[in-house]
Amino acid sequence: MLSLMLRQLATTLVFDSRGRGLVDITRPVAGWAEASGLASGLLTLFIRHTSASLVIQENADADVRADLDRFFARLVPDGDSLFRHRDEGSDDMPAHVRAALTATQLSIPIADGELVLGRWQAIYLWEHRLRPHRRELALHLVGE
Repeated sequence: MLSLMLRQLATTLVFDSRGRGLVDITRPVAGWAEASGLASGLLTLFIRHTSASLVIQENADADVRADLDRFFARLVPDGDSLFRHRDEGSDDMPAHVRAALTATQLSIPIADGELVLGRWQAIYLWEHRLRPHRRELALHLVGE
């Protein structure tokens, strides 16, 4: 019988956004996972905010990210009269809706000590507010 010794590691990474848009966070996340020394496992990322989200998306063509921003601007426009919540401006409630439509948590496998991402994939923090914000990301890694 094979006995596995699983380990758990956790940390918080902080990222500053420049305002609305996608911020590539792949390198710092991958760097932390690789420094863990775990050969295989599962990495969970969780953003601790309600007006930003996480996505895995293409990293080769910046037009993809710009198109996503334009699509969401059409889908959930700032200042829409539908929304009552405007405590922090006309982009406040649309940012919450955009975060609800995307992901606040991602799970990424680790194999051979590296994130198992596709060739053209990257991890992005998606800032949905117009102003810059400081965003906290909780990471939890379980593996061997």
